[in-house]
Order: sequence, then C-alpha cells, then structure tokens
Amino acid sequence: MDCAAEESEIRRAVEGISGIRALTFQLGQRTLALDASGPALELAVAAIRKAGFDPQPMVEGKPGAAPDHTADDGHDHGKDHAFGPAGYGRLGMALLLAIAAELVGYFAPDTQIWKGAGLAVAAAAIWLAGFDVYKKGLTALLRGRLNINALMTVAVTGAFAIGQWPEAAMVMALYAIAEAIEARAVDRARNAIKGLLEMAPEEAAVRQADGTWLTQPVASVALDAVLQVRPGERVPMDGVLTGGSTSINQAPVTGESIPVDKAVGDPVFAGTINDTGSFEFRVTALASNSTLARIIHAVEEAQGTRAPTQGFVDRFAAVYTPAVFVVALAVAVLGPWLLDWTWMQSIYKALVLLVIACPCALVISTPVTIVSGLAAAARRGILIKGGVYLEGARNLKAIALDKTGTITEGKPKLVAWKVLDTAMAAGMDAATAEQVVEHTAAVLAGHSDHPVSRAIAAGLKSNSVQAKDFKAIAGRGVQAEIGGKVWVLGNHRLIEERGQCSPAIEAELRTHEEAGRTVSLLASDAGPVALFAVADTIKASSREAVAELKALGITPVMLTGDNQATATAIAHEAGIAEARGNLLPEDKLAAIKALQAEHGMTAMTGDGINDAPALAQSDIGVAMGAAGTDTAMEAADVVVMNDDLRRIAETVRLSKFTHAVLWQNIALALGIKAVFLVLAVFGNASMWMAVFADMGASLLVVVNGLRLLKAGVQSR
Repeated sequence: MDCAAEESEIRRAVEGISGIRALTFQLGQRTLALDASGPALELAVAAIRKAGFDPQPMVEGKPGAAPDHTADDGHDHGKDHAFGPAGYGRLGMALLLAIAAELVGYFAPDTQIWKGAGLAVAAAAIWLAGFDVYKKGLTALLRGRLNINALMTVAVTGAFAIGQWPEAAMVMALYAIAEAIEARAVDRARNAIKGLLEMAPEEAAVRQADGTWLTQPVASVALDAVLQVRPGERVPMDGVLTGGSTSINQAPVTGESIPVDKAVGDPVFAGTINDTGSFEFRVTALASNSTLARIIHAVEEAQGTRAPTQGFVDRFAAVYTPAVFVVALAVAVLGPWLLDWTWMQSIYKALVLLVIACPCALVISTPVTIVSGLAAAARRGILIKGGVYLEGARNLKAIALDKTGTITEGKPKLVAWKVLDTAMAAGMDAATAEQVVEHTAAVLAGHSDHPVSRAIAAGLKSNSVQAKDFKAIAGRGVQAEIGGKVWVLGNHRLIEERGQCSPAIEAELRTHEEAGRTVSLLASDAGPVALFAVADTIKASSREAVAELKALGITPVMLTGDNQATATAIAHEAGIAEARGNLLPEDKLAAIKALQAEHGMTAMTGDGINDAPALAQSDIGVAMGAAGTDTAMEAADVVVMNDDLRRIAETVRLSKFTHAVLWQNIALALGIKAVFLVLAVFGNASMWMAVFADMGASLLVVVNGLRLLKAGVQSR
C-alpha cells in the first residue's frame, strides 16, 4: 500500500460495510488503522484481502515500530521478500532463464523441439519472476482496475501469445529485479527518520532500593527511577540530572552540532550522547513518550499528509493510466488501417505502450521527495508537521517574531551597574564603595525570588555579609538591615516614594529604560548609592538569523507584550525595522491579519502556548525551543527543537530545495515517458526497453529525492 490509488481501492473495497467508524491511512508506513466493531473488522479485512492486498496485524512494542508484514498491491515499492536469500535466488534464476530463452530464440534452429524448449524456459522465467504480478494483475483486471500489475499481465501475456516469448520472459525478469531495487531505495527514504529511534539504548542501568545498579530494559523502567550514564554512552530516557555534570551531544534531538554542558537540574533527552563525565538522572518520561519518540511519531504522521504537489500528481496519474491504455488499444486496432502496419506490429507496439503506461515514476516522485525533506529537517532539529508546510515555507513573505525566548534569551541578566555620585553623600568611602555596594546588593537580591532580583544576584559577587529584618516591599523591592544600616533594593517607584530621586538620577534611569532595561536602585536612608540595569539580552544567533531572513526576501516584524521602548531597542539591536509593543494576545492576532493583508503568506514564531491565537491565524506557526515540551509540539506547524532562530531560514531554504527537486522529478518522469511513447509508436522501442524506461525513471526520481537527506541547506 504505497500510493493514493491503492488507498482509494481499499476505501472502495470496504465501503458499504456497516460498523466501520473510521479509516486512518499512513502510506509512508504502509499502515491502516481500522476503527470498527468486531464483526465489521473481520468483514473489512476479508474485503481488503479479496481486493488483492495482504493485510497483517501491526507488531506492538517499540514506539514508532513498523509492521513486520505490510499490505501490498499495485506497485510493490515496499515489498521486502525479494531481499532474503530465497528472494535473491529466485530473481537470479529467473534472469538466467530469461537470458537462456533469448539465446534459444536467437541462436537455436527453428524446429519444434527447440521452440518448445524455448517456450518452456521462458514460461519458467515468467513464473519465477512474475507469479505475484500475475496473481495481483488478474485480480485487478477482474475488478476493472488498471494498475501496473494489470498492465504487465496483459503485456507479457500478449507478447507470449504473439510469439515474442523470449522478450516476454526478459521483460518480466527485468521488471521484478528493478522493482526489488526500487523497493530498497524507497525504503531508505521511508526509514530515514526511524534510524533516530535506534539511537536510544534498549537497556539502562537503574538504581535499586539497596543502592545497587541493575541493567534492565528501558521499556520496563518507571517514572522517577534513577538511571546512570557513563562517558561515551547514549542517554536511554528523558530525565533531569540529579548528580554529576557532563557535556552532551544533543544533535539527534535538537540538531545542535556543539555539545551542551549539563549540571544538576538540567534536562537530558533519550538518544543523546554523553561526552565526558558520569552522571545520574531521574526519569521524567516513559520510553514510549520520550522527546525522541514523539519526534519520530510526529514525522511519521507528517509523512501521511498530502503535499499540494503530491495531490496534483495523484490526480494526474488517475487520468494518465486509463488514457494511455485507450491509446494502446487504438494503436492495436487502428494501426493496420491508418499506418499500414501488420496486425502483429500493431499489437506489439500496443503492448510496449502498456508497459510504458505505468505512472509509478510519477506517483512515487513526490512522496519520496517529501519524506526525504521531512527526515532531513528532523535530523537538523526541525520538526515539520506535514508536506504542506514543507512546500509552503518557500512562499513566506513576512514573519512575526515574538521577543522573549525567540529573539532574546528569555532570561534577564545583569547587563550594567555603577556606583552613583550620591554614594559619597551617603557617607561611603570612595575606595571601598564599589565593594560594599556589590556585596550589599548581592545579599539583598539573594533574598528575593523576583526574576530581576535573581538576575542581579547572579551577576554580582557576594561574601558572608549578614542581613537582618529582611522584608519584601510588594511591587517595589526588598529591604534589610546590613552592617547597622537599613538598605533597600527597589524600582524607580520605590525611590520616588522615599523622596530620594533627583534630576541626575532621573536622567540615568531614562537612558537605561530607553535601551529596554529594567533598573533597580540600591539606597540607604541617606540616598541612592548604586544603579543596576537588567535586560533580556538577544541571542548570539538572532542578528545573523534576521539577516538570513531578509536575504530570503522575508520581512521580519517583532511582536511583544513588552513596552514599546524595550521592543524598539531589542528590534534595533537584532536588525529588525518594525517592532510593535504593548500587545495582548488578541492584538498579536490582529497584527498577523494585518501582515497577511500587507505582505501575503505570513509565519508566526512564538512559544506555542501564549501566542496560540496568532500561531493559529498565521499560515505557518513556528514554536521555538520545544525540546521536551508536548504543548509546543502540538500547537505549531513547525517546531524548532532548540532556540536557534537561524533554523527558520534553514527551513525556508530546505523548502525551496524540496520544491525544485519535486519538479525535477515530475519533469524526469513525464519526459522519459513522452520520449518512449513516441519511440514506441513511430520508432523501434521494444518491450524490454519500455521496462528500462519505466523502472529507470522510477529509480532516477527516487535517487534524486534521496539527495535531500544529505544535501546541505546552509546559507550561501
């Protein structure tokens, strides 16, 4: 079950059976989920089998595991029975017999004995190579379906009947071998993402109640269990570090090429590689629900969605095959009347047309390319939810970027601090003012849970200074007695309420606030002595990412709930010309609509939660830094697993490349068919040449599509 045509055949086979609630097809995995009552399920399976398919139950176990046996019909891109020793032997013997039939037909005397021997050898070759084809072809013909098996059955049988038995044998042998080769190539694309699943170990060292370590399957490890990972090993499950520190290569999940340092409290993901130290971690997700497993599941679901080009190709192929069949029939019937051919010539040319008529190369060109593109993106830490978004990204004209966590780090940092001139008036010695200010502010900030206070505490050095009578001043700051003095660390409003502001301090505050910084002041009863500026700094990659988007012709606009001054400052630093601040969720939604009206196709980049209305309204919603979060994976159309904004430009470039490969494949498939159709009617194309044309075109488009798996799409 590979193509949309085969999906339609299954739907027709089960229509009319009461009790079937839903059919869910995953052509990429060749699976079908049937939601039906018990009796209806049995009737449906029987109907599918009667239609020429071989449905087999899925093998439960690993998340994302493919079935051991898959339904197949039509064009057997996925059949794997030819790759065992018996399969290779059967195809090899068929080819040898076909060659023997050709030799007998060409060199042997034209006697009944040799002719009979040649017929027998040819029939044996056809039987070995084409038994499955004949069985399915006859089923298709009885049901009025013109798939490749039906066309090959008619063509080979017709060739045998008109005395072209050596060619009939060679055609069937070459067809079977080419199908087997193509099946392997197609499976490479389909299984590209599943290679990630194998990166997660199947066993883990689990701490027991008595403190010992026991190796057991990850499938049996419970939540909150403590696991141990040594240097060089892969992390078996998602979790949080509880002991030790290390550096981890997170490329399988986030696509980051540089290892990430990890300490107690940091998350780790299944399938990532522990580079340096041993560590212990607490399990936060079962093996079946790890970030890696969810990525694979999401990509497999994406493979089941139909890209716009794929829909066009499927519709075209549905008309193309019957049309060529009619042309072949017309050639067989009208050739002797209109072109003075013999009946044997007309029938032979018609049979060649039937072989060429197979639309497999055309039909397979799009899914292989789309699957390869999705897998290539996933390997780079970009999760694209379907072919429609992979194709659509190339048409983006504008992109709205949330500020916090997208352009900026999302974590406030102390970016500047200074001792004020008023420190002298507060009775502080110039030589020790800076040291006293730093230690005092660090102690005060360390007693507060406010994000601004935490940023100040993290950016300052502290000693053993003791604070007494600590208290929080709601909405304003903190206060404590240190060294016999009462100190406060608070915002502009607190200092104003204390009557300690001055024109000089107001000017200092205004400078920092215009730069998008949040300012806190350290003051004693004598007045302010120091100023601390905290800001959410932009990521190191944001400027480069914005420049890449502009180079691609995409207009970046920043949307944020922060004040306009902060928005303007951050946007200017990132290289964004337009920034809109003070926006509520409904304001962001309106902004997206305005961008769509002004520019056209627009993307929205946010955290996948607070920006949900804007993400839903945008043509493509992008969630940033979503490794380990279910919500962001569900909310967005494209998920960037790390915080690197440059991945968006990379997605657009991959979209452009994928689109180019798609149309290259369509041109290859139709161009080769057109050439051989003309040769078949007016030239000297033979049946085995037609097989090479059909299978050669299929292999070309598959190989071309697989280029996406390894091709680089970095900025050029």
